[in-house]
Amino acid sequence: MKAIQISGVRKRYGSLQALKGIDLQIEQGEFFGLLGPNGAGKTTLISILAGLARADEGRISVLGHDVVDDYAAARLSLGVVPQELVFDPFFTVRETLRIQSGYFGLRRNDAWIDEIIHHLDLDDKADANMRALSGGMKRRVLVAQALVHRPPVIVLDEPTAGVDVELRQTLWKFISRLNCEGHTIVLTTHYLEEAETLCHRIAMLKQGELVVLDKTANMLARLSGLQLGLRLASGALPVSLAPRVIPEEQGAAGGRIRLRLAGHGEIEEVLRACREANCEIEDVELQKVDLEDVFVQIMSGEHA
Repeated sequence: MKAIQISGVRKRYGSLQALKGIDLQIEQGEFFGLLGPNGAGKTTLISILAGLARADEGRISVLGHDVVDDYAAARLSLGVVPQELVFDPFFTVRETLRIQSGYFGLRRNDAWIDEIIHHLDLDDKADANMRALSGGMKRRVLVAQALVHRPPVIVLDEPTAGVDVELRQTLWKFISRLNCEGHTIVLTTHYLEEAETLCHRIAMLKQGELVVLDKTANMLARLSGLQLGLRLASGALPVSLAPRVIPEEQGAAGGRIRLRLAGHGEIEEVLRACREANCEIEDVELQKVDLEDVFVQIMSGEHA
């Protein structure tokens, strides 16, 4: 049984086709990344998964429970951390989590609530009113609300957007522990280093379509290669090297140019071309391409 099964999902808002027939399976126990630029359809897909929107076509199930026909069981199996800071200003953190527990019929849940509060570093804010919390603390409470009923599938929609480094580290330590204990995690984030470090597999959406689905390691190995960063003290980059230039870096501040290489053997070829063109190289930097570079390649259509 799949943790999440998405079959032929389409969604239109007026003239905008937000989702164009998404087919996707997420295994139980995976730490899965769902990536894409703004407007790619990630939040729309999560909204349908969570029951906040209805697909025009197709179906989604959580642990075999259809999100429409068997919605109660699907909701019980799912915890969602939304992008927006949504909270009730009239209750404390602990009261908020107790009320959330009540939505799932959990009357004696204080031990787990205390554990969540502790692991999200909310101990000194447990009896503080929600409206008195900072934005980062409110986001911690949103995470706690999503976990309060111990869902086997957890969806994190931009959980670290605009928060400090301490929260990010605390959150990922706790979420990674839950994943090791068997919980399925689905993450959307614009911090691609998080996805690269945490996610076993990654799907990338572009304009409502699934354009890439693969293991993170395979994606990096298949699409990345190396990058050679050059800063020229004088002269111009030879025309023969122009196809290697990463477009987003052309004209970068400080004169640094990044070139895409297939392997180490091409380094001397690049340097020789620069010498022959009488380019004076001020600085050289070699680095492996990370997930951000792969993302740029895919979204620019180079590997679509």
